[in-house]
Amino acid sequence: MRPTVQFGGAVESGPTFFTRWQRSASALAGCGVQAGDVVALMLRNEPVMLELMLATRWLGGRWCPVNWHFKAAELRHILADSGAKLLVIHADLLAQLEGAIPPGVRVFVVAPQAHTRQACRLVDADCSVPAGLPNWDSVRDAASTTPPPQQAPGSAMVYTSGTTGLPKGIRREVATPAQLQALSEATAIVLGMQAGMRVLISAPIYHSAPSTYVLQSALRDAHIVIEPRFDAARTLALIESERISHLYLVPTMYVRLLGLDEATRRRHDLSSVRFVASTGSPCPPEIKRRMIDWWGPVIHEGYAASELGWVTHIDSAQALRKPGAAGRALPGVRLAVLAEGGRPLPAGEVGLVHARSDAMADFSYIHNDAARQRLETDGLWTLGDLGFLDDDGCLTLVDRQSDMVISGGVNIYPAEIEAQLLTMPGVADAAVFGIPDDEYGETLAAALQLQAGAVIDADAVRDFLRPRLAGYKLPRRIDFHAALPREDSGKIFKRRLREPFWAGRARRV
Repeated sequence: MRPTVQFGGAVESGPTFFTRWQRSASALAGCGVQAGDVVALMLRNEPVMLELMLATRWLGGRWCPVNWHFKAAELRHILADSGAKLLVIHADLLAQLEGAIPPGVRVFVVAPQAHTRQACRLVDADCSVPAGLPNWDSVRDAASTTPPPQQAPGSAMVYTSGTTGLPKGIRREVATPAQLQALSEATAIVLGMQAGMRVLISAPIYHSAPSTYVLQSALRDAHIVIEPRFDAARTLALIESERISHLYLVPTMYVRLLGLDEATRRRHDLSSVRFVASTGSPCPPEIKRRMIDWWGPVIHEGYAASELGWVTHIDSAQALRKPGAAGRALPGVRLAVLAEGGRPLPAGEVGLVHARSDAMADFSYIHNDAARQRLETDGLWTLGDLGFLDDDGCLTLVDRQSDMVISGGVNIYPAEIEAQLLTMPGVADAAVFGIPDDEYGETLAAALQLQAGAVIDADAVRDFLRPRLAGYKLPRRIDFHAALPREDSGKIFKRRLREPFWAGRARRV
């Protein structure tokens, strides 16, 4: 595990970074961290995040990435629920977390690097380590370069995004050697892992897939360029200057890349790119086609989830033949589409997607085993995703069950409408959801964020959609927002958009 790590122009060689994470393992062990213990990491994208993940893994512990947007109540819930032994946190985040640290949790502080302060606009924020709290860099640098003996590899303790309630922690059983090997093979397929990679990661590492991406890259001794945040123009510049071969991007990032002016898009040499992985959310077919037209057949997509692991994979050639598809099941994955009662559905019929991978050890939700049991049907798990299989066994996702709108007894899948809206010139972001309607039970509303300088009204939106969608799929209400509430992963907090319309009603259709 000797990756070369680059951040803000500075490069740490493989041996240098190896020594850093080995010292981190010694320092964690000196704090009492043992196999099975939880280390919470509330850090922006910096090399320290990766070194702590590797160090905790070496000790057989569980690293728990925490969304750094969280406030005090959200962090308190995760620290208490996970039983974290210690927390490592960036200094500028402390101000929003007063009263969040349960008794017994040791806190170590990291001062954000200059590149982070500039990229995340923290120039005026207090980024110094407060007096009385230990500076993690100092603790690590004073530790031995010879850590305790390696334990069975630890794993991440991931918390669900919490868009529909408090986040649920996922505690997975210790993987067997066979499962670890199968997981490595599946990861290589979905993320394109191979020797000699030059990787760019700008998606937030506190999310499950980017966390896996950067960790697996490190285990393969890749050259890893870490960015504090995604910037479309800088991404193109880094691909050219660093000869990036592998990236992890989500559909929202594709949209922002495609939104760059033509001169910027053509300015950079992208010929080094061999594999772009995307697993965050389904990519609209037209967006994927435009990316393939621009970057070539390097765009790959996989259906995956923290609970399920890797499920499917589809490459560019298959995606062009089957627009909107998420691909076939990976080796060792059982995949089925079932009706509500567990009945298998024929090809082409939409139902709940169920899957189980031989590469994934069983798991539980911490303090919520009932929620875990509700996922299972005949040994397969579902997260409420709706989709269908075609005659070739290729999966297409249509939406989440919780997002589906039933209007006048007709099922409507907002993701289909959002995919069309994202192809409309001037539209930067889109969310479609159900709002109450006295006649139909629910009707459609759309929330749009426009590109800078764009002027569009509701009638223009409907005129754009009318030749592309059935009439009953056209939103009756269209609102325009300065910005939609999105996670860095690209997922929209639809609950925040939907709730005001349903407030005070006894039932949510």
